[in-house]
Amino acid sequence: MAGPAMQQPSFLLANLKIDSTTKPFLQCCQELVKIIDDYPAKGPVKVSIQEGVLPDCPLLNNKLHFPLSGLQTLSLALNPFEYYMFMFASSLITPKNYSLGQHVSSLDSAYFVLVDTYLKYFLPTEGSVPPSPFTNKRGSVSPPAPRAPSVPFAGYGTHSTSLLKRHISHQPSVTADPAAQEIWRSEALLQVFVEMWLHHYSLEMYQKLQSPQVKEPFTPTEEHVLVVRLLVKHLHAFSCSLKPEQVSSSAHSHTSPLEELKRVVVHRFVQQKLYVFLQHCFGHWPLDASFRVVLETWLSYIQPWRYTGEKTNPQTDQNKGVPEKWSLFVQENLLMYTKLFQGFLNRVVRTDLVNVKNALMVFRVAKVFAQPNLSEMIQKGEQLFLEPEHVLHHRQHRCFLSPGHGGSFLSARQPVVTDRVFRVKSHVYGLEGQDCQYKQMFGTELRGTVLKLIQIIDQARQTAKKISDQSAEVAANNSFMSWFGMGSPDLNYTFNGGEVDDTGACVKTHEFLERSLDYLCQIFRLNAGQLSQLMATLGSGQDDGNSKQLPDSVQGEKGLILTDLGRMQVINGLRRFEIEYQGDPELQPIRSYENAILVRLFFKISSLVNERFGGHMDALCSRSDFLGQLGRHYLASPEAAADGRSPETRVTAERNRRPRLSLRMLASYRTLLMLLLLYLFGALFSSGPMSSTLLILTGGVIKTCTSILTSMGKENVGFWQK
Repeated sequence: MAGPAMQQPSFLLANLKIDSTTKPFLQCCQELVKIIDDYPAKGPVKVSIQEGVLPDCPLLNNKLHFPLSGLQTLSLALNPFEYYMFMFASSLITPKNYSLGQHVSSLDSAYFVLVDTYLKYFLPTEGSVPPSPFTNKRGSVSPPAPRAPSVPFAGYGTHSTSLLKRHISHQPSVTADPAAQEIWRSEALLQVFVEMWLHHYSLEMYQKLQSPQVKEPFTPTEEHVLVVRLLVKHLHAFSCSLKPEQVSSSAHSHTSPLEELKRVVVHRFVQQKLYVFLQHCFGHWPLDASFRVVLETWLSYIQPWRYTGEKTNPQTDQNKGVPEKWSLFVQENLLMYTKLFQGFLNRVVRTDLVNVKNALMVFRVAKVFAQPNLSEMIQKGEQLFLEPEHVLHHRQHRCFLSPGHGGSFLSARQPVVTDRVFRVKSHVYGLEGQDCQYKQMFGTELRGTVLKLIQIIDQARQTAKKISDQSAEVAANNSFMSWFGMGSPDLNYTFNGGEVDDTGACVKTHEFLERSLDYLCQIFRLNAGQLSQLMATLGSGQDDGNSKQLPDSVQGEKGLILTDLGRMQVINGLRRFEIEYQGDPELQPIRSYENAILVRLFFKISSLVNERFGGHMDALCSRSDFLGQLGRHYLASPEAAADGRSPETRVTAERNRRPRLSLRMLASYRTLLMLLLLYLFGALFSSGPMSSTLLILTGGVIKTCTSILTSMGKENVGFWQK
């Protein structure tokens, strides 16, 4: 069954360049939107084939149909099973148009359930692969037979021979091999899933691998990453289900094909593509809490011991440590631990750790790497990689055969390599290239970054603790108002600092950060004295008043502009701008503790009064006697702070400083409640509304006069003392 013909889109770029100089800008944008929808940047395999280069994927070796007319109408020859899985896998990375406000839960979707079902059926952890449901000869689905290519292809890198021919030369005839016949559907499903979901590289990695495929960056969706994590978790469980006698046995002739697949599935099918996939996500994913899906995918891969099928307890497992048998996996996946950990550090120092979701991610990573024995395994792997070159034998063979370099996993096995130095170096050079500059996770350079992170975490912890305490105080002060449904839900006065941890308990932000500090000290072997000295150095540079200073900034035409240091200070809560309204007090947004109808009504009344009697108010407030002070107390509006931080114009500032009447305080629920209580109190003494109003106004005037006379008396005393 042949797939749809592939059209050549290379003419689009030339047309876009021509249109950009002849057509209006709006029309060009509209056409570009349509082109992006029609040609999404999620088909690198297709583009590679059209350029005459066979992708590093054995799935396509024997399925490309080459017409005599050339590469313009290439198609894939797939059997029904392959065709279905090909279309099923590609639907995940196909752009979807959801209606506005529509939210689809990925974990509950039919697609997610189907992926899980297919993985469990074709890659079972117990028993063997079920036979084909078709029993009659007419309806059976046979694995495709190999066939010779008719068009030469150029390979990657320094390979000068045809990559297509190289694959076929190493691939046995699957139709004649009963072992391949047994699990060909399992291998085909795995190859389709890996190729479709993980074959997306960043521009930097394209250049390193000398790949001629798609050059634009690719950003997967959260649903895409969730499915990739499901694949990773199941492959670990599938690999861990390998029988113990098969793990230690050196005689592979009696090993069943399914057990052989379990032995090599992670290293030969997933490792390289998943590493590049995660590295791309670490470098391009937005700096927000949605990165959690990428983080958990990474943590799932580097902890295969979690999927052994044994019942686990998070608390006991943390103290139990990583079994020694996993040291080889850690060493053969060294970059997954060290390079991606460094990428995570680069993200953390740029995120807001006062945010509980970001603090939780730091806690998750620190807890995983703090597992006993894991840091020692990583450090041992780095020591093996840094061994001198003369310990290696046959250095010219610096990469193991993979499905991309040796066809089916059932092809001839490579010799067993007992030298772990060779294994680690092959892993690093195979993923990063021969000229890579490896940065040690436990080296001096990265240790400085870790110490900087510890300072940032401690500063964020102190900030989160202060916010949490202030939130508790505000909540206690508003408890009485909440009885009447008038408590302030303003986000400036509340703090949602709780998140569920691994054990299901609700933990606050500063508690996550405190635990993260402890774990980081365990990982990098920082004792209490070193940590105290580090915190003391931090404290000597910043006192209590430093938190009230403005972030580092420079003066621009329209106000202050943050520097890079200032951005770091704001992100991590070290310094902040005092957020205050500096415009017209009468025009500020209606608050949650105000009645919107009364605010608008009193604004109209006060505006009419100010417009009609504005001159009299100016004259009254300009007097220097007692009446002038009384007028300024009731009529003069608060002056905007003239410190250069407000963008208001001079005309606006002058208008805001003019004396005027403001009745907005009467629209506050708190003021209304106090007036209601005073009227009820007056009613107890048989006082009518008019009498109570007169008493309230009289009491207010007397209080104001007393305060004015007191201030005038202090000024006179100070004058005579001088």
